[in-house]
Amino acid sequence: MNHVLEYGGLLLAAFLSATVLPFQSEVVLFGLLITEHYQWWLLILVASVGNTLGSAVNWLLGRLLSQFESRPWFPLKRETIARAEGWYHRYGRWSLLLSWLPFVGDPLTIVAGVLREPFLIFVAIVAVAKTARYFAVAAMTFGWF
Repeated sequence: MNHVLEYGGLLLAAFLSATVLPFQSEVVLFGLLITEHYQWWLLILVASVGNTLGSAVNWLLGRLLSQFESRPWFPLKRETIARAEGWYHRYGRWSLLLSWLPFVGDPLTIVAGVLREPFLIFVAIVAVAKTARYFAVAAMTFGWF
C-alpha cells in the first residue's frame, strides 16, 4: 500500500486529538485532502478509526479513574462528578454525538467511562460522530456543500 507513513501519521494525529492532549487532526486531514494524492474515503476512515480509538482510551481512563474517587488526591470533587452524572443522565448517551466538539468532547468521553456506559454502545455512537465530523471536513475541502 502506498503512503503508509502518511496514513499512519493521520491515524496518530487523530488518536492524539481525541485524548486530552491539545492536537488538531482536522488540519492534518485537510492537508492530505488538498494534495489529492490520497483516496478521500480512506483518509476519512483512517482518521475516524484513530479518533474513535483515542476516545476509547478516554472511556477506559474514566472507568479506571472512578475507582479512585474517594482518594484525597483525586482531581474531581464529588459535587463535580454528581453534576456531570446529572447532565449525562439528563441528555443520555446520545450526548456522545457531541464527542467531536473541542473542549466538550474529550471530557464527555471520560464521563461516559466513569458512568459505565456500555463499551459497544459508546464506540458505535462516538464512531458515528467522529466520522461525520471528518466527512464534513472533506465536504468543505472539496466544496460538496
